[in-house]
Amino acid sequence: MGWHVSGRPEVPGLVFLPPYSPEQQPVERVWPLVTKAVANRHFQDLEEMMEAVAEQCQVLEGNPGTLGRHTLFHWWPRAKASA
Repeated sequence: MGWHVSGRPEVPGLVFLPPYSPEQQPVERVWPLVTKAVANRHFQDLEEMMEAVAEQCQVLEGNPGTLGRHTLFHWWPRAKASA
């Protein structure tokens, strides 16, 4: 006997999420920028690949304009500038 006894169990609070939802998870649009560092390259081991990814992340961190173009949406709340 399985755990479900109903052919259609009711799950409270279940919300449909589309397969691609960058508005709900903005980092989805950053992955292509990060993976650019490892695409079509051969690495000797995982550590070498992770170093390449870390270097690319540092490059992106130093270029907030690039990240902003990929993650900020017109409706996204903006941080207020401190005086």
